[in-house]
Amino acid sequence: MRTPDRPSAFTGDSARDRYHAAYDRVLGELWPAPVDAADVETRAGRVRILRAGPTTADPVVLLAGAGGNALAWYRYMEPLARTRPVLAVDPLGEPGRSVQTRPLTTGAEVGGWLTDVLAATGAERAHVVGSSYGGWTAMEQQRGGGGRVAALTLVDPGGFAPLPRRFIRWALAGAVASTLPRTLRHRMAGVVDNGVLREDGLVELMRAGWSFRRRMPVPPAYTDEQIREVSVPVQVLLGARSALLDAEAVAARLTGIAPSWRVEIVPGAGHALPVEAPDLVVERILTFPGRARAESSPPKHSTDRD
Repeated sequence: MRTPDRPSAFTGDSARDRYHAAYDRVLGELWPAPVDAADVETRAGRVRILRAGPTTADPVVLLAGAGGNALAWYRYMEPLARTRPVLAVDPLGEPGRSVQTRPLTTGAEVGGWLTDVLAATGAERAHVVGSSYGGWTAMEQQRGGGGRVAALTLVDPGGFAPLPRRFIRWALAGAVASTLPRTLRHRMAGVVDNGVLREDGLVELMRAGWSFRRRMPVPPAYTDEQIREVSVPVQVLLGARSALLDAEAVAARLTGIAPSWRVEIVPGAGHALPVEAPDLVVERILTFPGRARAESSPPKHSTDRD
């Protein structure tokens, strides 16, 4: 696999400006509260953060997957911010308002910029929530010894199995379906198993992001020993129909090698789990690492020994 030798970036100034115009428009339409935006400098570039909630207590930090940014979490801000500070991040290397200034070639470098964000925002015991590639970013921050994290919630995360060909097909099918008229695109969401296609604002950003050249390392699969080394409480939420992971196999593996982790398979959801089951994911974030459970969706595999 080729190592990135340049930062991710838009193809030019006009492409960047068009994307930012779409970003601001979608932000204005979807965001549930006035925006408190901040930029922080990290070792690999400037990172945009959208804040909500109280200014005290430990924050929830939200990391989207490949191709996504803070706006992907718009449904999460209001319910989480009722009781916790929330920081939704535009990840470096992805289309958004962050600006990557140096290549990111390893997991340690990817996790390093997140450590810088936590330090700059004063987080000491953050609950980091990462979806897909964002889950791998969160894991790499922990594995790099960055500290400042009290718990991880990994939502259908990367790094727990080799990247399968079916995931590439799934992503390509979603990209093609995103070009269809709205009504047909909504219908195709079920056909290609991608709930993001029903999110008109996020699809607008997806289309605008075609002018972005993403240059990021591909997550290798973690070894059993690497998983055991993580020292903070972890919960993993897996889509039963995930195109990225074999949910049953990953759940069985984690239950065996990391019995302190809480692992749940969410019925009826695919890799777009954060979009397809936001209420469930919010509830799991708010009650972890406590013992509360949503009785309407009992996990197939779970451990709860925190």
